[in-house]
Amino acid sequence: MAMHGMRGLSVFISDIRNCQNKEQERLRVDKELGNVRTRFKNEKGLSPYEKKKYVWKMLYIYMLGYDVDFGHMEAVSLISAPKYPEKQVGYIVTSCLLNENHDFLRLAINTVRNDIIGRNETFQCLALTMVGNIGGREFAESLAPDVQKLLLSSSCRPLVRKKAALCLLRLYRKNPDVVNVDGWADRMSQLLDERDLGVLTSSMSLLVALVSNNHEAYWTCLPKCVKTLERLARNQDIPQEYTYYGIPSPWLQVKTMRALQYFPTIEDPNTRRTLFEVLQRILMGTDVVKNVNKNNASHAVLFEALALVMHLDAEKEMMSQCVALLGKFIAVREPNIRYLGLENMTRMLMVTDVQDIIKRHQAQIITSLKDPDISIRRRALDLLYGMCDVTNAKDIVEELLQYLSTADFAMREELSLKAAILAEKFAPDLSWYVDVILQLIDKAGDFISDDIWFRVVQFVTNNEDLQPYAAAKVKEYLDKPAVHETMVKVSAYILGEYSHLLGRRPGCSPKEIFSIIHEKLPTVSTTTIPILLSAYAKILMHGQPPDQELQNQIWAIFNKYESCIDAEIQQRAVEYFALSQKGAALMDILAEMPKFPERQSALIKRAEDAEVDAAEQSAIKLRAQQQTSNALVVTDQLPANGAPPPVPVGALTLVKVPSMTSDEDHSSTDLALSHENGILSKVDPQPPSADLLGDLLAPLAIEGPPGATVQSEHNSVSGLEGGPDAVDGSAIVAIEEQTNTVQPIGNIAERFHALCLKDSGVLYEDPYIQIGIKAEWRAHHGRLVLFLGNKNTAPLVSVQALILPPAHLKMELSLVPDTIPPRAQVQCPLEVVNLRPSRDVAVLDFSYKFATNMVDVKLRLPAVLNKFLQPISVSAEEFFPQWRSLSGPPLKLQEVVRGVRPMPLPEMANLLNSFRLMISPGLDPNPNNLVASTTFYSESTRAMLCLN
Repeated sequence: MAMHGMRGLSVFISDIRNCQNKEQERLRVDKELGNVRTRFKNEKGLSPYEKKKYVWKMLYIYMLGYDVDFGHMEAVSLISAPKYPEKQVGYIVTSCLLNENHDFLRLAINTVRNDIIGRNETFQCLALTMVGNIGGREFAESLAPDVQKLLLSSSCRPLVRKKAALCLLRLYRKNPDVVNVDGWADRMSQLLDERDLGVLTSSMSLLVALVSNNHEAYWTCLPKCVKTLERLARNQDIPQEYTYYGIPSPWLQVKTMRALQYFPTIEDPNTRRTLFEVLQRILMGTDVVKNVNKNNASHAVLFEALALVMHLDAEKEMMSQCVALLGKFIAVREPNIRYLGLENMTRMLMVTDVQDIIKRHQAQIITSLKDPDISIRRRALDLLYGMCDVTNAKDIVEELLQYLSTADFAMREELSLKAAILAEKFAPDLSWYVDVILQLIDKAGDFISDDIWFRVVQFVTNNEDLQPYAAAKVKEYLDKPAVHETMVKVSAYILGEYSHLLGRRPGCSPKEIFSIIHEKLPTVSTTTIPILLSAYAKILMHGQPPDQELQNQIWAIFNKYESCIDAEIQQRAVEYFALSQKGAALMDILAEMPKFPERQSALIKRAEDAEVDAAEQSAIKLRAQQQTSNALVVTDQLPANGAPPPVPVGALTLVKVPSMTSDEDHSSTDLALSHENGILSKVDPQPPSADLLGDLLAPLAIEGPPGATVQSEHNSVSGLEGGPDAVDGSAIVAIEEQTNTVQPIGNIAERFHALCLKDSGVLYEDPYIQIGIKAEWRAHHGRLVLFLGNKNTAPLVSVQALILPPAHLKMELSLVPDTIPPRAQVQCPLEVVNLRPSRDVAVLDFSYKFATNMVDVKLRLPAVLNKFLQPISVSAEEFFPQWRSLSGPPLKLQEVVRGVRPMPLPEMANLLNSFRLMISPGLDPNPNNLVASTTFYSESTRAMLCLN
């Protein structure tokens, strides 16, 4: 900015730099701003040079961090100046001071357009740079066609075309619905033939953005990308100015390989063979050298090549070569290279049949776990966690336990959690699992969450053979003089429940067990005391008839805490004291805890929810998500190469008992209805993932289709969909005729019926929004989460959601935001309580506005009667007496359904299972009859047995 003849600006900058404190600087800036404001008011007396000088001062003050709320008009007016110095200032200052929505920019659109279509290349570059920097919608609507013509013009110099490509890229990213790129496949293919590497690099950046949204339209560009990559890898006709430390245009190589990763596969064998030869050349030609800059460039190319190799699902030999190369990287001294090697090896775990090859480097990875750099230690921990299986779990967990004693405090919580998960998933036997968890608690008690010791208690409770071993083991830890409070909790619980199983072992009498636990009472907090009181009561119960001295000691403790200020401690003390006086009846009152129902491990779910892993953010997963349909399809995640997810061998599972969780499959033969694009199809059921609807729109949303399937007039989007038998006569809302211009995608009625049989999926979709549902049901309570996803690049406004519940349901919807940002997703929990039996249906009245379109739809919610059923197994001895005791209506109903197609018996059984009725085979001697049972829950009836 210190140009010739601008001494006033130079003096001002010098004065600012000489200010001794911030207050002096602020006073000097205020003085100068006042001077500039005064001069601008007398604008008629300003020469172009003076206006330029004062605008430069405004920019400098703005760069110092001060607000500049005047002079914008003067800056914009300089854009139309005929001379380069003034025009340059106008473009630069306007780009910096004004955002895309500023009103003054409209005044400059014609001037900018004249510069773009003019013949002065310098002015063209200035205009393109400003348009690209601001990227406003009005610029895109007015100037995008001219920028496209400039890019395709053969008469323009490469410098101008390069800036035009980058400008168009910015406009497209900001406003993809405004920039018209229909039919651009041939033009992009033409641009990829460009010999100038500057234009080619800019065009490749544009291609990456285009194929990320619609790869199918650009198949003709794929061979050109491979040809470009081959040209670069062979260093054919590459100018010296585009060679960086002997590497031909590494930036273009990276962009080309990234574009190739957006195409799902390469069918042509010749193209595929050529590409693998190029990738092989890159893998063979990359090594670690002393020059840091060359390493950075070559490794950028290498790691993008590795991502492409994984994306293409290359042969195992090439995969082995990739892993071997990364094995060299994790052994070098340079920490950045070791970090990148570990990170990319973690990404390689997503490819099948590679894990065994990675195991060969296990020793080196464990060494990296002790690296001085904490970032490398975290990468090594993630890699060890990902590569662990039943064959190496014992070695890895033992290494983690050994490292736990010296690990940084910042890593201990994550380290403990992952060690606990690995021990649970791959334990060779249950006693080893208990040993590992107790060691974790002993070494890192402050960093052990409640979920970890809760889980070990569940396993001990559900496995009778494990109970004596666990009780003896926790007693050993409790004998130590210094014990962490978490160890006291788990030990007191297990000894309270199972210390009587230790029998006649020395030091294991009830009095001695009580003494060991009671020694820890003065050292624990008020949150642990209730557990100790429960343990004392259990010890009394197991010692019937009780030892009088022991009983008096425990009663004294109960009496002491009857006046405790903590309500829970006081209540337990009072109740345990009263119960312990009931003698032998105490055996029934304080019986052993029942087995826990089978459920997903809270540890594994927590790790899945909280995991922020570099592999999760890898280009492969990101692009795989972008290549899927824009519909909200709820399925289990599969690896990138499409193989089924591996089932961990030897994973611990709880003893299976009737469960209250509603998302379990109750029969291995169940068939679930899956819905995609309005078509119902039967698929084999799969266990639900941790969060089926956790990210409906993926990192980058995809534009909705221009048109949508038009429903029949009986299934209008604005009314309650379904036939006349969908809702009984007491329907709660009338079906009104509405005139929505936006039509839904798919059949709303079929979506609703599919959700009546499963707990997650798509409720409604149109070109602008997608409404998904994930539900959990327990007894007469339900919790639904509405996932509202904006599929477009503009916000949805005036969003309103109103629940119209029937009389038998109590429903409470959390606050729904008025605006859903572009390509964003919001979650709105909905609590449901079933008050009494009914077949009425709740309705969601949902409306929003997009541009000039106002959409209002009424959608039935799948909070239907069968959601409050819980299957239960009933034996013949239990079923028939209760069946015969039912006298008639309304307790016993029978109905003959006519006019329906015959249904095979297995299909009928699957249908009943999907409605949460458990089939009991063999109860009826007639093989053509099906006997089923379930339990219905409501607030008025509680649990009510239903026989069918």
